[in-house]
Amino acid sequence: MTSASAPAGAALPQERRLVTPIPGPKSQELMARKHDTVAQGVGTVMPVFAARAAGGVVEDVDGNRLIDFGAGIAVTSVGNSAEAVVRRASAQLADFTHTCMMVTPYEGYVEVCEQLAGLTPGDHAKKSALFNSGAEAVENAVKIARSYTGRQAVVVFDHGYHGRTNLTMALTAKDMPYKHGFGPFAPEIYRVPVAYPYRWLTGPENCAEEAAAQAVDLISKQVGAENVAAIVIEPILGEGGFIVPAPGFLPRIAQFAKDNGIVFVADEIQSGFCRTGHWFASEEEGVVPDLITTAKGIAGGLPLAAVTGRAEIMDAPHVGGLGGTYGGNPVACAAALGAIETMRELDLNAKARRIEEIMKTRLLALQEKHQAIGDVRGRGAMLAIELVRPGTKDPDPQLTAALAKACHAEGLLVLTTGTYGNVMRFLPPLVIGEDLLAEGLDILEGALSRNA
Repeated sequence: MTSASAPAGAALPQERRLVTPIPGPKSQELMARKHDTVAQGVGTVMPVFAARAAGGVVEDVDGNRLIDFGAGIAVTSVGNSAEAVVRRASAQLADFTHTCMMVTPYEGYVEVCEQLAGLTPGDHAKKSALFNSGAEAVENAVKIARSYTGRQAVVVFDHGYHGRTNLTMALTAKDMPYKHGFGPFAPEIYRVPVAYPYRWLTGPENCAEEAAAQAVDLISKQVGAENVAAIVIEPILGEGGFIVPAPGFLPRIAQFAKDNGIVFVADEIQSGFCRTGHWFASEEEGVVPDLITTAKGIAGGLPLAAVTGRAEIMDAPHVGGLGGTYGGNPVACAAALGAIETMRELDLNAKARRIEEIMKTRLLALQEKHQAIGDVRGRGAMLAIELVRPGTKDPDPQLTAALAKACHAEGLLVLTTGTYGNVMRFLPPLVIGEDLLAEGLDILEGALSRNA
């Protein structure tokens, strides 16, 4: 382990260890306190409370060490407590914690925007604005696109997820748990098909062309391309089930946007910052977004988000039209600079591709043995299996939940997702050791053998 991936303080051993049943007594005590004082709408995946984390391991308050295949939902790509993140954030904490960029600006904000200009796709002039969360970034991207185009309509896609604010709930496809009971939602949002190869009725070979044609037809006939401010899409759809659109679909949609003066927005909040083996997933097919939204992996676990895009689009809103009290907090900016330093130093794009090589090989082998695995998909360290009833494509959310529970009991932190609740997703920290990857996959294989 290099210094850039080492945790702050004493190193956390990079090994799984179970000293109590999951959850242990201290976690159970804390969960009782949570039930008393935390709103029940704030759910948890695993009933354990974290005490330390580093590399590919999370240690709970009972001393159990869990293999981390979640990375805080693709946030701690550089690992928890990465040296450069801790060093830079600690130094900033000692200088000042806040002034508000809109009151007294500071260099860290500018440095992050400079980094984003260089890292995001395209060689055009770019500018950025920084925020706190992915939902804020998406909402501001829509504001910017509307200001630039003078139009109102926004087009999104089946299975898409974009956040939990009122506007981003409207952009999100899935009702439960994200939208149920929370309406009415923002108007002028239109949803069109996405190229979902596994579930495309005429087969994956027809998926890109037919889905793009349907999307363009619906936009043209039901919305009017001249009324559309923005098309917003995840290059790999996250909460919808790690759907990788069929090759050719994204370029076709981006070209349609360009031809009709529509701002093409890539939501790279989950797929960005080396997660897929590129700095951004859009690069796989050479797509250059007009605007790109980022968060999650940007700052090593501290809350930071951004909208980055063509300078003339980003400059469309009036002075004072963008911002927020905490947007681009100086400590979060320092952490982001540390995270980017780590990504470069450790070549985490290459590490993501290596994780894909290891994991996808094992997952495809499991698919050969278990008919319940209908599809293996993803890119880099953003991988998933879709679970179905054998001999069909009927989603099996019950098996998915049972597998997750079995993995958790054995000390493997995994996440589920998908419109139908039948996808198990894998988002390990990019610094995870290959021995932990192999051990985690062994646990998954055992769980499949017992439950599928």
